[in-house]
Amino acid sequence: MTAGLFDYPRSAAFGRVLPKNKIYEHAGASAGLKQLFVTQVDQIVWRFKLAPETINLAATASVSEIQIFEISLRTGSPDEDILRAIDRAIPFPIIFELTWSGKRRATAAFKRPSEADTSKWVISEYFSTDWTSEGGPRDALPVALDLGGLYDKLLTAMMPAQVRTDGAIQERVARLEAVRAQAREIERITLRLNREKQFNKRVAINAELRVARLEMERLTRANAPMAATSE
Repeated sequence: MTAGLFDYPRSAAFGRVLPKNKIYEHAGASAGLKQLFVTQVDQIVWRFKLAPETINLAATASVSEIQIFEISLRTGSPDEDILRAIDRAIPFPIIFELTWSGKRRATAAFKRPSEADTSKWVISEYFSTDWTSEGGPRDALPVALDLGGLYDKLLTAMMPAQVRTDGAIQERVARLEAVRAQAREIERITLRLNREKQFNKRVAINAELRVARLEMERLTRANAPMAATSE
């Protein structure tokens, strides 16, 4: 089976094409963003609507519905600004299924109402499954008590193994973002080291790199603490 790609029930089928101009209107798209949609996106289809009336799971305060959007791409490396614009335009959590050149993958950000202003949404970084054959097998929809629990499991299926499976989803997403930020820091220091020719400066940069790698080890240990931040 393909982790992260699920067999959604027919009762939740929606099947409506979403015009790009509707996204532009609701997201306040710039000329540059509109051009990204033109060059990278062929079609957006609202495939499924997971809601109390379609899958018989109760809504929660933060998850009243979950939408499944299929995006047919013109490139295998879409700009995340496209996904973020759609997430900003649609006031529900979204799981994206991207298709390109006979392949498919799921991708999503953790999306929650802001604690400071519940009319606004906080959107995390995006995480994805690997590309797989478009017509490949799918996993059964996870068993959950409510839509919040289902959303947690749909997102968890896309998370890398280095993110622990215990704890609240918000905490795990925060930890994933911290791991990614630390990986970028290690890459930045490594580039500085490779460019530096002076011995004394290389010694100092190597020490900095060791500290950064130790922090990465701490973050990726199964029981490393990571408190989610509030907004």
